[in-house]
Amino acid sequence: MRIVLFGPPGAGKGTQARLLVERRQLRHVSTGIILRRAIREQTPVGQKAKLYMDEGKLVPGRLVRALAEEAISLVGNDHFILDGYPRTLEQAQWLTEYLNRHHVPLHAVVSLQVPEEVIVDRLSKRRVNKKTGENYHLDFSPPPPDVDPALIYRRQDDEPEAIRKRLEVYRRETEPLEAYFRAEGCLYPVRGVGEMDEVYERIEEVLRATEPV
Repeated sequence: MRIVLFGPPGAGKGTQARLLVERRQLRHVSTGIILRRAIREQTPVGQKAKLYMDEGKLVPGRLVRALAEEAISLVGNDHFILDGYPRTLEQAQWLTEYLNRHHVPLHAVVSLQVPEEVIVDRLSKRRVNKKTGENYHLDFSPPPPDVDPALIYRRQDDEPEAIRKRLEVYRRETEPLEAYFRAEGCLYPVRGVGEMDEVYERIEEVLRATEPV
């Protein structure tokens, strides 16, 4: 299977990607992880990307494309789930061109659909330990009773207003991509609200219907 996983911040992409890796033996291709690894290992692309990041600039699309294509090729152009790429219409077109060139088109672009207020509620309840950097969630993984409450704080980008601004950016950037993949005939919206396994089963229904015989 060759899958792209879409979803706004807080939609549960990371959780569902992890389940797909575990249960379908797919390889998780995350451009964010790949970029950090390239910088850490000081690869040629990583060194170029670091120059932009050190200046507070966005990494140019051509470098992100090079990283994405290299990562996909390293897993044999198959059995992967793409997370965090493509982010722009240009990247979506690049991805289609690359996969078609290798005769391995996408099977499904899964778009997790979660209402804004649910996302704001989820993300605004995340907390961090100032001392250890450990992450908590007030509903799902609260700080242990023996942790000093004074050490627990909410990151600035998890403030409700900051979350809403991030969602605005996501909608602005992602809507053209969804229209593009809908026209390509491979976009599948999936309701992302509910228990982890409930959402996973909805994704499975899509994959069972689209995987090659």
